[in-house]
Amino acid sequence: MSGETARYMELSRRQFVGSLMSGSLLLPAIVSEALGESEGRGVDTDPLAPRAPHFPARAKRVIFLFMTGGVSHLESFDYKPKLAEKSGSLHKGRTLLGPQFRFERKGQSGLWVSELFPEIATCVDDLCVVRSLHGSHFEHFQAALRVHTGSLTVKRPSLGCWVSYGLGTENRDLPSFVVLAPYLPYAGTQVWSSDFLPVCHQGIRILPGKEPVSDLQRRAPSNAVQEAELDLLTRFNRRHQATRATDPLIAGRIRSFETAFGMQREMPQVLDLSKETDATLKLYGLERGSTDGFAWQCLVARRMVEHGVRFVELIDSGSTNNWDSHGAMKDHVPKARNVDRAIAGLLKDLKSRGLLEDTLVVWTTEFGRTPHTDGPTGRSHHPYVFSSWMAGGGVRAGTVHGASDELGYEPADDPVHIHDFHATILHLLGFDHERLTYRHGGRDFRLTDVHGRVVPELMS
Repeated sequence: MSGETARYMELSRRQFVGSLMSGSLLLPAIVSEALGESEGRGVDTDPLAPRAPHFPARAKRVIFLFMTGGVSHLESFDYKPKLAEKSGSLHKGRTLLGPQFRFERKGQSGLWVSELFPEIATCVDDLCVVRSLHGSHFEHFQAALRVHTGSLTVKRPSLGCWVSYGLGTENRDLPSFVVLAPYLPYAGTQVWSSDFLPVCHQGIRILPGKEPVSDLQRRAPSNAVQEAELDLLTRFNRRHQATRATDPLIAGRIRSFETAFGMQREMPQVLDLSKETDATLKLYGLERGSTDGFAWQCLVARRMVEHGVRFVELIDSGSTNNWDSHGAMKDHVPKARNVDRAIAGLLKDLKSRGLLEDTLVVWTTEFGRTPHTDGPTGRSHHPYVFSSWMAGGGVRAGTVHGASDELGYEPADDPVHIHDFHATILHLLGFDHERLTYRHGGRDFRLTDVHGRVVPELMS
């Protein structure tokens, strides 16, 4: 085949694809790519188009680390020597249980950290620990829902969906919100559901193993054929949309098809860890070729944010075999071992690549544990006060905010409600939480409902 003939055939192919797809809402980026154009992205109709926040942001993206089951604040980041002194005595008819693990001051900041987290302890000067978080619920389902959506019982969009809705995407070929969850947590998929927000803002679940996303492998014989098939679907969608011009959800559904097509091109590259160095794998504690444990999730999270994903949530375990240590606090040991090195590796890796500065890392759980016993050496659910931390993204590093009382029952200083926690996260992303709203059912909804205040002491 001569060069002139090949060039003519390529031009004809471009013209064919362009004629099929002209004006498509579904694949504007593909049209532009096929025709060699630089415009035509349809920003006005694209619900995932990049958007500026209300004011200059400290963070551009979020990595949300959720520990399922209720990590004990008394065995992690809230040292209680008075509780240790009174261990075994009665308090309001309950037998007190002292901390079951040693605490030490770490870093230049001197933050108290349990021996459960020796690797995270090496990163304490990057952490802002909140010891007065509250506002959860006794039951796992409702508590997990509250931490993710701000709601206790009624379905609402999750934090990741609100961030996607507010900021849009930095990469058209990947979802703006990704969930790395080998197991379903309490409340199931509701913790990453978009509810009344357009479906394109919903979290996409990624699994370890050979099939991380269903139907990720292309079935069509060629790109051009798949493009043509999708454009035919778009034409039907557009006809349907024309009869419902005021329904923003339709554009979201159409956009989700475009994202799915883009994922087939880019997601396999993001999930391919073969080019990561031995030193990087060692930093996370991940064996080459393995997808087991939290280390794989943390390394993939770093690659996700490098490729423009706005919000990445990591869920460490499911509704069974988690941090819910009723019988013995020693059950925390394997759970901590699973996440400790990986989380420290993530923080150090982000920092070394210059990503921690504008990436907000959040570590949290649904509630803490009671200062008194449940089983012989275990603790029950405790929603009145618990600990979480943030790093990067404009937080005040190497600090502690708030305090629980001397036994760890309730906040003693500077209480922070879950709504306040959410409001502060949104503020670091450049949003006024009272103005980030969505009209639904005749009223304006927001993540913090009618509550929440920004906590300036958490920010640098």
